[in-house]
Amino acid sequence: MLLSQGVFSQGAVVPLRELLLVLLVAAVITFLSTGGIRVIAIGFGAVAIPRDRDVHVTPTPRMGGVGIYLGVLAAVAFAHQLPALRRGFEYPKDIPAVLAATAIIVLVGIIDDRWGLDALTKFVGQVTAAGVMAVMGLSWVAIYNPFTNTTVVLDPLQGGLVTVAITVTMINAFNFIDGLDGLAAGMGFITSVAVFVFTVGLLYEVGGATDTYPPALLAAALAGGCLGFLPHNFQPARIFMGDSGSMLIGLMLAAVSTGASGRIPLQGYGPRDIVGLLSPLLLVGAVMFIPVLDLVMAIVRRVRAGVSFSTPDKMHLHHRLLQIGHSVRRVVLLIYLWVSVLAFGAVGSSLITDRTLVVLLFAAGLVFALIVTAVPSWRELLVRPGRKPPAGPNPTAR
Repeated sequence: MLLSQGVFSQGAVVPLRELLLVLLVAAVITFLSTGGIRVIAIGFGAVAIPRDRDVHVTPTPRMGGVGIYLGVLAAVAFAHQLPALRRGFEYPKDIPAVLAATAIIVLVGIIDDRWGLDALTKFVGQVTAAGVMAVMGLSWVAIYNPFTNTTVVLDPLQGGLVTVAITVTMINAFNFIDGLDGLAAGMGFITSVAVFVFTVGLLYEVGGATDTYPPALLAAALAGGCLGFLPHNFQPARIFMGDSGSMLIGLMLAAVSTGASGRIPLQGYGPRDIVGLLSPLLLVGAVMFIPVLDLVMAIVRRVRAGVSFSTPDKMHLHHRLLQIGHSVRRVVLLIYLWVSVLAFGAVGSSLITDRTLVVLLFAAGLVFALIVTAVPSWRELLVRPGRKPPAGPNPTAR
């Protein structure tokens, strides 16, 4: 594993301070620009009118993802001016590919936020953005096979297909989970911080190699963008991120996860270090487990009901947590907790030497999350005859 290999050696040159400045710039620019985006969205007509499946009750402007996008762009431009980070722009694939793909996905999101797009058209836009990213060179190049202790090298077509599949899955997962104030933005922040921590560890592992700068830089920019947007979006939200934001977060998480994959030196590990070797894949699966689970459950539920998989309903994970008695803010914080436990459990498995400690901390986190999640149900079971059950969900939630 990374720490067991001595990754945090004094010889490794990692611009951690500059990366944190990138995060700060993204947060500040997003926070400042989102107020203006809100005014523009109202004038533009990008306003979410409450529908039967929604839990918010007042019209609220959308298109807040544009503010996150501006913060990310400003952070990337700022990073280019820093000598310590400029080397990352010399690597010809990652950053130009992400900038091109995010421009496409944000444009598709803006159109959907204003006029609405059917599921097929939106899917075509997502595949186009992911395909452009893969064609421009940001693609999965290798996957570790634990059964043979070898690395499977993907050809351009295979890598492109894997990249498009993972990217479109992440985009739709975040699109599905964006149903409560602050939920998608907070999850985007947590997951991007987890990926950032992993990529910084990877930077130390390879001694600050140039090709590992872009995923760390982009993860920092995305974390800052989500953090800067949260004050505008946490319940009660003054603006929703809309598809322009949820699809942007999903695409960028796919991009930084892809950029970090296949770059762990196989010769630096023994055959038993499977967790360390699989850490990019484990991290992708961990940070996306909750939204992907919600996505899969929604598809199965709708197929069994005989309706289109894109047919909306009020049976998503956050709806179910509201139904068992959690308040809106508590539901959001609960999902934050679950994602944090899964994400940092995966990161810890690759960065902490003591595997037993990682397992114990991860198990403790899971038990705590389970207990906190089940508290309303237990309270209802313990209510004495004649007493009213706990109050239901906040009707002002989105």
